[in-house]
Amino acid sequence: MKNPYIKSSVGMYLNYFMLGMINIIVASNMDSLSERYHVDIPKISLLVSAIGIGKLVALFFSGRLADRWGRKPVIITGNFLYLLFLIGIPTTTSYTLAFIFAISAGIANSLLDSGTYPALTESFPKKASSASVLVKASVSIGATVLPFILAFLIAHDIFWGWAFFGLGLLYLLVGIYLIFMPFPNHKQVSSQDDLPVQEQMKEEPKMLGEGLAVVLMGFTSTALFVVWQTWLPQLGLKLIGLGTEQATQLLSYFSIGALVSVLLLSIVLDKFISPIMVAIIYPIGAFLAMLSLFQIETYSIVIVSTFFLGLFTAGIFQLAMSIMMKLFPTNKATASSYVNIAASSAFILVPLITSGLVSTFDIKMTLFFDMIIAVMSVLLAVFVLGRMKKLFR
Repeated sequence: MKNPYIKSSVGMYLNYFMLGMINIIVASNMDSLSERYHVDIPKISLLVSAIGIGKLVALFFSGRLADRWGRKPVIITGNFLYLLFLIGIPTTTSYTLAFIFAISAGIANSLLDSGTYPALTESFPKKASSASVLVKASVSIGATVLPFILAFLIAHDIFWGWAFFGLGLLYLLVGIYLIFMPFPNHKQVSSQDDLPVQEQMKEEPKMLGEGLAVVLMGFTSTALFVVWQTWLPQLGLKLIGLGTEQATQLLSYFSIGALVSVLLLSIVLDKFISPIMVAIIYPIGAFLAMLSLFQIETYSIVIVSTFFLGLFTAGIFQLAMSIMMKLFPTNKATASSYVNIAASSAFILVPLITSGLVSTFDIKMTLFFDMIIAVMSVLLAVFVLGRMKKLFR
């Protein structure tokens, strides 16, 4: 029998395809926004922080709303809330209003996360991990497409705001589309007797035990990714000695590795390997790729190492979300929001920590920092694996 929620999932993945564009749309239009609001570039960069602040604050209540009201209304509210940001940013000339619109985008992001991840795992219970990882693939594809759209607008001398307006129209259409789509009943949780024997729990999981470990995995998995997203060009310039163009291109190899990772995981997860085993193997691979950067002899080694860094740091956060929802099935949205809070904290704290390390020591300290994070990530995942072996039959 055909899954009745496939059409619903298409709308949810489209949301994240567009979110991939939103994640970089402010950074890609900094000069235009600076001119429009009559502020300097550093103040425009704070709009990105405002999105992070809005998301972090909303995560403290969005998960509970998704468990109480259901996934569908929370997701659709997120869709419509994005219109404030996408219409407001290019039309206002007030920096204060733009900051408020950016916070609303963060709240919308939080609502999408709190509703979408549980909805996908409930729509595809046998492929829950793969369904979650495809969210990351959708984001990566969106982030790849936006630069081409902006280049088209510039080449044809079209107002840069049309990129925002176009996304706003798409979010509106997808929101209306999802109103008419079916969603699983989030209150209809399977009993232990309905689950396969290997999925049945012998004892209740502990939030302050394995739950806390998975929450910390949300932080470490995001930190692994954020360090490279933030510092890779600078590492290419100052540590490896590349030219500006080559150093910037490293981000492309990193992104290609990340996209390959999530596509690969969507195929092999649950069928050939469990999420928790990937959460152990990936940080080990990332650690080895970082180690290779200390033994650089040729540019080709740098490219290969960067590709593997993208490969081994992408998708772990989505796996942590999947594991958390498996451990706490009765409150999926609330439990997963804790992992998301940890991840959002990493987006705020890691750039501050690494900036301090670079200012005090040198760029090489970002490598050491991320290697320590990789080791911590492995230890946390090993602990969770041990607990899951005891919890499940």
